[in-house]
Amino acid sequence: MATAAASPSSKRPARPAPRALAASDDVATLPVENPYLLAVGIMLASLLQILDTTIANVAIPHMQASLGATADEISWVLTSYIVAVAVAMPITGWLADRVGSRRLFLASVTGFVLSSMLCGMAQNVTQMVLFRALQGATGAFISPLSQAAMIDTNKPSRQSQMMAVWGMGIMAGPILGPVLGGYLTENWNWRSVFYVNVPLGIISLVIMAAELPSRKLVQRRFDLVGFALVALTLTSIQLLLDRGNHIDWFDSAEAWVYAFLALSAGWVAVIHLVTAREPLFKRHLFSDPNYVFAVFFSLVIGIVMFATMALLPPMLQRLFGYGVIDTGETLMPRGVGTLITMQLSGLLLRRGFDPRILMALGFLIAGISLWEMSSWSLQTDYYHIAMSGFVQGIGMGLVFIPMNASAFATLPPSLRTDGSSLLNLSRSIGSSIGISVVTSLLARNLQVSHSDLASHVTASFTQLVDLSTIDRFQDMGEAVLQMVDAEVNRQAAMIAYIDDFYLMMWLSFITVPLVIFMRKADLRTPRPAAEPGEPSAEAADLPH
Repeated sequence: MATAAASPSSKRPARPAPRALAASDDVATLPVENPYLLAVGIMLASLLQILDTTIANVAIPHMQASLGATADEISWVLTSYIVAVAVAMPITGWLADRVGSRRLFLASVTGFVLSSMLCGMAQNVTQMVLFRALQGATGAFISPLSQAAMIDTNKPSRQSQMMAVWGMGIMAGPILGPVLGGYLTENWNWRSVFYVNVPLGIISLVIMAAELPSRKLVQRRFDLVGFALVALTLTSIQLLLDRGNHIDWFDSAEAWVYAFLALSAGWVAVIHLVTAREPLFKRHLFSDPNYVFAVFFSLVIGIVMFATMALLPPMLQRLFGYGVIDTGETLMPRGVGTLITMQLSGLLLRRGFDPRILMALGFLIAGISLWEMSSWSLQTDYYHIAMSGFVQGIGMGLVFIPMNASAFATLPPSLRTDGSSLLNLSRSIGSSIGISVVTSLLARNLQVSHSDLASHVTASFTQLVDLSTIDRFQDMGEAVLQMVDAEVNRQAAMIAYIDDFYLMMWLSFITVPLVIFMRKADLRTPRPAAEPGEPSAEAADLPH
């Protein structure tokens, strides 16, 4: 007997229930002979690029003296790198489609290594700024390509584990950067900070040249208008954030120009990306709620993690008297905590644990660690500082892997490179916003706290010194007042740091309930070929 006609209610079939992963399904998108060796090469390139966002910071004073640059000129060494990364990263997906992901990855690492050599050879500040911009532009593609390659070359049952490995490099880079940069600068010179990329980059290139596969080429029109608008928006935002402290923010006309360009270009960019026939970013990315929330959470991670890492080294060295190596040892437990929970979260995801619970728990733990940090004083010992960092590392590790796994669980393979570039871009913007905000608040709150504390320095505030007699002993009196002022400065700075920790604590806590708006993703099973009305991987590759 013939089967009955489908009822109208059955036009859209229900999503199948989670099932055990069949061997035929558990196949990588781009199989390779030795995925573990390839992972080493990919991770080495990714770690070098992440390191270079912070490794040069500690060498800036030595660089300034050697190149004969002013403080304003030398700040462009950092600014040019950050701006170049922000401008180049959005076109990663288009370039990977046009020239091939393998060619782009190898060219990016090669350009990064060569520009690192040029930075080490720079003879003046103009050359240094240009070479740093080149280094940022060539290295901008490494993070999104490395994330996409780690997913593509591993079968679904192993992807969460490889994301944990990739995440360790991303999270460890900002921790190792200042320590390694300080060690190289102290024992050799500032040029070695850039030369260290050369041998490690060559090793990475050799491994990837032997093992890295490539996606098929796709004829995809370049959205020049969209790119120009996005580039102008991101450049203006980055310049405003990075230059704000130097130009006294909106007391300067320069800051208003950056703000106007960012708002106007950003508004037009949104309209263009929504209405254009072939936009810079494929619109299907923004129809996936898990991916959209992952972009937002990546922004929060950039703010909380990178801002914390920007605050702690100068705080430990200036207020607590730690050396460069001591600072690195104090911050190392943070990386250990991240390492542990990244592996643990990867294991739990493979067993079907709800990624949303892990993310909410991670943000909650990170907030608790920042609450603990907000109770620090100048008498806080090494144990409490290291333990707070360890706890925060645990929280960030619980967030990072489930967030990335959930973001890519429902994206077709053809959107992974575009998705990865936008996800990494949001983290980069978050770090810029976080560092800029906490640095500005630190300077402002230091002045406010200094004024409040100084108002209490009266003749009765201490029994050790009679301030009313200081004017009789001029030399000794000035020395005493300088000592008192120095202590007031230290206490005011500690209060300012605590205020920053409070701000990031509340940001972490506020993010916790937002996790419930994500869909639960079963990461034990591979993504189905396509949902009705959703473009398949093959269809998404075709030009419109």
